Amino acid sequence: MLVKQRTIAGKASLSGVGLHTGNKSNMTFKPAPVNSGIKFKRVDLENSPEIPADIDHVIDISRGTTIALDGVEVHTVEHVLAAIMGCEIDNIIVELDANEPPVMDGSAKDYVRTLMHAGIVEQDEDRDYLVIEDTVHYHDDKSNVDIVALPLKNDFRITVMIDFQNPALGSQHSGLFNLQEEFAKEFAPARTFCFLKEIEPLIQHNLIKGGRIDNAVVIVDREFESEHEFKEFKKKIKLDDKVKLGTTGVLNDTPLRFKNEPARHKVLDLIGDLALIGAPIKGQILAARPGHKSNVEFTKMLRKLYLQKKIVKKFQMLKSSTGVLDIDSIMKILPHRYPFLLVDRILSIDLEQNKIIGLKNVTMNEPFFQGHFPGKPIMPGVLIVEAMAQTGGILLMHSLENSESKLAFFTTMDNVKFKKQVIPGDQLIFEMEILSTRRGFCRMKGKAFKSYIGGELAAEGEFSVVIVDKQ
Repeated sequence: MLVKQRTIAGKASLSGVGLHTGNKSNMTFKPAPVNSGIKFKRVDLENSPEIPADIDHVIDISRGTTIALDGVEVHTVEHVLAAIMGCEIDNIIVELDANEPPVMDGSAKDYVRTLMHAGIVEQDEDRDYLVIEDTVHYHDDKSNVDIVALPLKNDFRITVMIDFQNPALGSQHSGLFNLQEEFAKEFAPARTFCFLKEIEPLIQHNLIKGGRIDNAVVIVDREFESEHEFKEFKKKIKLDDKVKLGTTGVLNDTPLRFKNEPARHKVLDLIGDLALIGAPIKGQILAARPGHKSNVEFTKMLRKLYLQKKIVKKFQMLKSSTGVLDIDSIMKILPHRYPFLLVDRILSIDLEQNKIIGLKNVTMNEPFFQGHFPGKPIMPGVLIVEAMAQTGGILLMHSLENSESKLAFFTTMDNVKFKKQVIPGDQLIFEMEILSTRRGFCRMKGKAFKSYIGGELAAEGEFSVVIVDKQ
């Protein structure tokens, strides 16, 4: 697999109409610097706002994937993202003068052709991957969907099975085993598809305004008692009168580009939605009956895993059962030093739940025991609280851009209670949770336990923190 990040050599454009909005749309791909990722840019709006293409910015998955930031939206991004990922491009700006990319023929082949025309260049920075080391399984019992990520050393493969209980489709499966050799020819040309019964409800929901018989494969899943009934149906959904039901199970007898074109398009959609992780995958993906809803939920799981692993790389975390951040890593994050560094190890970080668990071994060698108190050594409550705050601060720093240039200070402490004395030989476990962060202020709460989580509660409290720039 590729080692270096890639972008495009120059800009390249294409035009058309959006599938659901029907808006005329001009789209231009432009190069982007290393580590910037994929961003959609609305040049038709004031200040040309940019939206990062990641799972945190997904707001709708009803008939495609919509991303948004501060009220600015881009609809149906999955085919564009699939083309970018299929061409193994890491950093790119996708400029649009409308709120939806042009649908073209319903596949990703025109996007791929445009990207290839722009040229692809290597950048002077190593590529970041999400390496699947343990099985990740998503299951939706209601929709009968299963998606699994499995370890696969230094490679990427994806297999999809679909079964819509329709004679024209039957059960289909498709698999991509070599992105460089197979994607452009075998998967990018696979067009989007829908069922005839879906068209009228989609129109009623103000969707598929740009849908045409030549940019989607329509599967016939209903019967008409007469030609007149079908003719009236065509008028109702504004379908060209020349369109016929056909005999192949596909409206107008549109020839398929591949025998299993619908299954291949599901592979395409899944690749596009997985782009929202923010990094390519080293692993094997197996999906049974996936759709955008399940794709996005599965991608959330992988995005969480990716962010965890990204922290591992950034701060050189331990890879052992005893913790994820050792003292050397902690000292890269916190400015505190002896005798005021009061966290020895981070046991776990959950970025999705904004929770962290830290540890401090309390020994007789602590300097504060000399005076607190002679002959009766007890850890000062204010230092227990400080250790809790330091643990929470480690989590807080991961949520900030340019955290190296920031400092965090207490502003208030509420509901602080000390329950048990902490003495030499104890081990403190800190369980901290960030409740909110807004405009330089953070609210967190936490508990300190003696010996283990759920053990004797030593202290608890709620804290407000202000985040400032280092001078």
